[in-house]
Amino acid sequence: MIKDSQEADAPLFGDDDDDSPTATRQKKSEIKHPLATFFHLFFRTSAILVYLLCEILSSSFIVCMVTIILLLSCDFWTVKNVSGRLMVGLRWWNQVDEDGQSHWVFESRPATSRKVPTNSESQIFWLGLVVCPVLWVIFVFSTLFSFKFKWLAVVIMGVALQWANLYGYVRCKVGGKTNLRSMATNYLGSQFFKRAMAKQGP
Repeated sequence: MIKDSQEADAPLFGDDDDDSPTATRQKKSEIKHPLATFFHLFFRTSAILVYLLCEILSSSFIVCMVTIILLLSCDFWTVKNVSGRLMVGLRWWNQVDEDGQSHWVFESRPATSRKVPTNSESQIFWLGLVVCPVLWVIFVFSTLFSFKFKWLAVVIMGVALQWANLYGYVRCKVGGKTNLRSMATNYLGSQFFKRAMAKQGP
């Protein structure tokens, strides 16, 4: 079951740190959460670098594998619980109610909130969130084509953890009840219609 929540149900999104009018007039290019921004990129880029340079950094496959898994786990927790909430005002999680039913909750800070994410933080967040999972997918195919099957479990874990965060935040962004397949179909249909109209033009 999926539930959408707004600020009233999410005290974690309350305007608790800065209610002054000057907060809404901050420069859009300002990074208000430098520590969260740093760790949003640090763990995921470190995992990729360790994977690419593992043969140079260590001759032990076990050491490299454990290091990558730890970095991926730290990245998953940081992005899911910290950087998404601070940098773009989004969060998602799973909870089990008293009846034992599992609920997926996707929340976004209301547009009326004074704590508006800056453009710089939003761009950094989404860039890191999208690019890194794509790289792990590429690593999966490169592992298969190069017959390095011992790395398959590691790269699959990278895909699973990072795509889970990407999926969760996309659902927060577009709305938990939005059908992503329908949204993608509508987008492709509109692009096809625009191209067809452009070809028919003078």
